[in-house]
Amino acid sequence: MGTVHMVKAIDFTAPRVTLQLPVCVAMKTVLFALLVLAAECRGDGDRIIGGYECAPHSQPWQVYLTYDDGNRWCGASMINERWAVSAAHCYVSAPRLALHLGEHHLFKEEGTEQRIWAEKVIPHPAYDDNGYDNDFMLIKLSEPAVFNQYVQPIPLATSCAQPSAKCLVSGWGNQINTGVNYASLLQCLDLPVLSQSQCVDAYGHMITDNMFCAGFLEGGKDSCQGDSGGPLVCNGELYGVVSWGYGCAEAGAPGVYAAVCRYTDWVQETIASN
Repeated sequence: MGTVHMVKAIDFTAPRVTLQLPVCVAMKTVLFALLVLAAECRGDGDRIIGGYECAPHSQPWQVYLTYDDGNRWCGASMINERWAVSAAHCYVSAPRLALHLGEHHLFKEEGTEQRIWAEKVIPHPAYDDNGYDNDFMLIKLSEPAVFNQYVQPIPLATSCAQPSAKCLVSGWGNQINTGVNYASLLQCLDLPVLSQSQCVDAYGHMITDNMFCAGFLEGGKDSCQGDSGGPLVCNGELYGVVSWGYGCAEAGAPGVYAAVCRYTDWVQETIASN
């Protein structure tokens, strides 16, 4: 499910897909009033939960996505000067989508920011909007990003994530799992990759070979709504894209990530043909 983010003055919601029990069904795009109601219903937040403020500009590949007049949306990662990676459930058509690079504090002009509109938005052709399989998307920038100490690409993973690997997820999503408290400063969370059997134990048949879990089975720390599409980085490479989960930071329900290693060929082919 997608989330609505905020304009610099107005809080909307931008998410990680959050699956709920039938009484609280997470929607892909929601108006602000519905999001407030849903926050009470589902008890999840919109930022990294249990994390810490990243050292400013320590994640220079991190992208903040907005749409239309600056409505807050999702995260993404720069992979070269013209392309970024995000989650397919964050899809917004190219004329409406903007990429904000070099951000740390969303509500302060720091002189490091670049805003570039999207030229093309290309979800994976096998993306499943129901089960969130292949929740992976490429975004082509309308002009090249200027790389400097604040804006840098991240290499795609050269192998798939191994259990117990130490990784870091970042984003501006919700920081609490009851109510709403959006991050204005980029948040980081160190977390381990879980085994595929642990992931399947948590989510059953919904887990495919294109997904993996990372986090803490005891709960308390997790990515959440608003972090969708953002990076999970292990050993300096992009291993995961924030995708979905049951609630946020709930015991027995770790975060689910799109496995970047499954898409490297598609990324190369798509960039070459676009």
